Amino acid sequence: MRTTVTLDADTESLLREAMRQRGQTFKQALNDAVRQGLAGVAGDPERPAFVQRTFPMGVRAGYDLEKLSSLEAELDAEAFLKVTRRLFKEGAVTTE
Repeated sequence: MRTTVTLDADTESLLREAMRQRGQTFKQALNDAVRQGLAGVAGDPERPAFVQRTFPMGVRAGYDLEKLSSLEAELDAEAFLKVTRRLFKEGAVTTE
């Protein structure tokens, strides 16, 4: 099929470099690039498929993982109150 394609300057440079490295014609290099792009990385036999490893987070039941920032704020407030109460008991801090 004949068609007109307008390439961006950087795409043309990449295509011309592929032509030079592989000793291909413009048509061959363009067709290979389109095939490879449309097939995606999964079509590349030299590159193993990416597998995301997951691990249990050990989050206690009842905590909403989407609200961790509010949980952090709660824990910070509790820690602050604990320290403040201790300082008041020791007399290191007064209300005057």
